[in-house]
Amino acid sequence: MNDFESIVAELTETLASTGAASVLRDSEALIKYQRDMGALEDPHLPLAVVLAESVSDVQNTLRWASKHRISVVPRGAGTGVSGAAHAIECCMVLSLELMNRIIEVRPDDEIAVVEPGVVNADLNAAVAQYGLMYAPDPASYQQSTIGGNVSTNAGGLRCAKYGVTRDSVLGLTVVMADGTIIETGKQTFKGVAGYDLTSLVIGSEGTLGIVVSATVRLRYLSKNQRAIAAIFPDIETAAQGVLEIGRARIQPAILELLDDGVMAVIDSIHGTQLQGTGGALLLALTDGFGALLEEQAIRDQLSKLGATLFEPDDPQAMKLLEMRRVSRGDEQDDVYRVGEDVAVPRSKLVDYVHELRLIAERHKVWVRTVAHAGDGNLHPTFWIDPAEGEAGLTRLERALDDSIRSALAIGGTITGEHGVGQYKLRWLGWEQSEQVRELQYKIKEVFDPQGILNPGKAI
Repeated sequence: MNDFESIVAELTETLASTGAASVLRDSEALIKYQRDMGALEDPHLPLAVVLAESVSDVQNTLRWASKHRISVVPRGAGTGVSGAAHAIECCMVLSLELMNRIIEVRPDDEIAVVEPGVVNADLNAAVAQYGLMYAPDPASYQQSTIGGNVSTNAGGLRCAKYGVTRDSVLGLTVVMADGTIIETGKQTFKGVAGYDLTSLVIGSEGTLGIVVSATVRLRYLSKNQRAIAAIFPDIETAAQGVLEIGRARIQPAILELLDDGVMAVIDSIHGTQLQGTGGALLLALTDGFGALLEEQAIRDQLSKLGATLFEPDDPQAMKLLEMRRVSRGDEQDDVYRVGEDVAVPRSKLVDYVHELRLIAERHKVWVRTVAHAGDGNLHPTFWIDPAEGEAGLTRLERALDDSIRSALAIGGTITGEHGVGQYKLRWLGWEQSEQVRELQYKIKEVFDPQGILNPGKAI
């Protein structure tokens, strides 16, 4: 038995004696847990996969990894698109998907305590009986886990009104690299004792510690919801509609922008007939006691821009909001097809969507764009025909670079909600100074002195 087989046998024996975790080494499992949905440029199979079922499983795995200096890549459902869960050379993948208990729901306090493997949709189903909801709702909410959302500070469609994951997490239980446990945060909506380590861990992509439970804030589940769907001749005019809604001081819960390319994807998946009706689709949802008044106010603003509005109470408008969630399709990104996650100041939205089209034309690549327009977060997907080979890849890389430069030039960021992961590290230095990056390296060293937690990601 070689050295690695020996030390994996040690881990397997330890986990078997203290918990229910499984250690997988068969080729099918290694391939399954090799990557998330992000583009994969430097593929590696993990040495093994641990399916943790308890906090002690996580602790024992990290103690073992620390002892043998084995890198650990944490993983939730694998729905991320930045490569944060990609396996790296000589690593162990630590899957938290089986730690999926809703530990506690406290309706009067409007909080829940959950394990990291709880799926967004399952948590919402559990708390709906109390008239509550967990607000962050990534497009993958039917599969994505709370732990994965915490890892990337995920957003979603309701971000426009309710904010991102960080706005809905009050406290965390975190296993450190050496297997010790810390508790961060609180179980109250207010609390300013000491440094905010909860916010630091959120979005750190598993590079500072492994989240094994989260105390999350719940919001009121509105029974009053109104959907608005509006067709525009082009995406620039639709983006202007977003600004007009804001200038009217209306706050929809959801405000989504889709170009004609995304409309075509929806047609192909759902059999709708959006193509040919216009160049862009704007979708909005109002909620709460003022939903009807806000709906009418939005309709008034969009009518002034010449939008073709679906009739009030048309059920298709609400259906389109759900269809938008899967408008990306189920394809994984690869080197020929890359989805981005830039965010720009909302006042620059019109300029930026126009610039994306110019970039695609300049570099002779295709682009389609969907956006959480209410908070300026865009997901353009650039792609080429794989048959174009290296010449096409060069053009694609230049288009991606130009789209990032253009976003940064107007005060934007390289990632609004998906995280830096592995893929976007190439651009992080364009946004952050060397001094800021060095400070982040020092923070990681405090949390993870051996550098075993998801190295090569996030920073």
